Amino acid sequence: MTTPLIDKLTIRDLPDSTWDGKRVFVRADLNVPLQDGIITDDSRIQASIPTIQYLSSRGAKVILASHLGRPNGTIDDSLRLTPVAQRLSELLGHPVQSTSDVVGPAVTEAVNNLNPGNVILLENVRFESDETNNGTELTKSFAALADIFVQDAFGTAHRAHSSTQGIGTLIPAYAGLLVEKELHYLGAALESPKRPFLAIIGGSKISSKFAVLRQLIGKVDTLFVGGAMSFTLLKAQGNEVGTSMVEDSFLNEAKLFLDTIAQSSTTLILPEDQVLVKKFAADAETRLAPSTDIQSDEMGLDAGPQAVKALCQVIEAAGTVIWNGPLGVFEMDAFAKGTIAVAKALEASNAISIVGGGDSVAAVNKAGVADGMSHISTGGGASLSYLEGQELPGVAVLKDR
Repeated sequence: MTTPLIDKLTIRDLPDSTWDGKRVFVRADLNVPLQDGIITDDSRIQASIPTIQYLSSRGAKVILASHLGRPNGTIDDSLRLTPVAQRLSELLGHPVQSTSDVVGPAVTEAVNNLNPGNVILLENVRFESDETNNGTELTKSFAALADIFVQDAFGTAHRAHSSTQGIGTLIPAYAGLLVEKELHYLGAALESPKRPFLAIIGGSKISSKFAVLRQLIGKVDTLFVGGAMSFTLLKAQGNEVGTSMVEDSFLNEAKLFLDTIAQSSTTLILPEDQVLVKKFAADAETRLAPSTDIQSDEMGLDAGPQAVKALCQVIEAAGTVIWNGPLGVFEMDAFAKGTIAVAKALEASNAISIVGGGDSVAAVNKAGVADGMSHISTGGGASLSYLEGQELPGVAVLKDR
């Protein structure tokens, strides 16, 4: 990655001597999946390592903060960060101390006893009810622990919480390396994309993505809308969609969207054929048919081969591709073919490929092509908010370049 195309200062903008002996509060996204207390996917922890190592190696006293799950302001022993501290210790090659509280006298004492280069992990910040309320007292307590705030949790940067935004109003705030990378790729894609620029937006509910779809009109050269959300658009065009998932209350908005994009420079592509079934089941008998030939008792669960072929041809010619959301019911192998094909096409292409959203990330991992993507976003919700043109509170609070 070259010089960041972002308007916020990052930790790389400051002299190395800045960090020596300083207490640095790093908001990381260590919200990893656990099963019986065992981490089943440590990719978010791995993504946080570069920033931690950068600061630690320059003599900073690193105070890590993160949430885990949704304890809703109460202490839940199953959501303590102890396994995360253990994994961090393994990845960093030196012990990471953890606290049993989020704030308080014991935490303050532990932080005061840190030596330069040491790392300490605070307990799950969402054990405190004031975290998600951006409570004044909790924010002050966080700020009192540190000299500098580093935002490295892009996945929660769209939330105005005490540890993501509030603290940055009280002490100097800078972007960490992960947030820098996220903003670099997403910012470059929107502001100066290598063309042709393709956006692939899938998933189940079009209502949750109308904002980003509208924002992409005129910015991307081609917009492919797939997954269940495409059926609302197909129905708005007057097509029979059978029992496929449709948000009927959004048909008028869908028609307005279709009218708007038709008058723009952006080409809209909807799946031209479908994998159809009569019952929602992994072993259901399938029929391939054009999207204009769906029977009243059928539902579409994956993009058909012609749709996938057409999309892959657009990917092959693209300069930049943003992908958020699957093309079918990705959880069932029988209906994951379209999504997997997109992942493999992206790996084979020369395009700058930016992947966001849990199912899209799962697809590139399942296809074994994650290393072939230019950037895999750690924040599905945050990346969508950014693409929608929303200001992210956890980014807005950072010092301007």
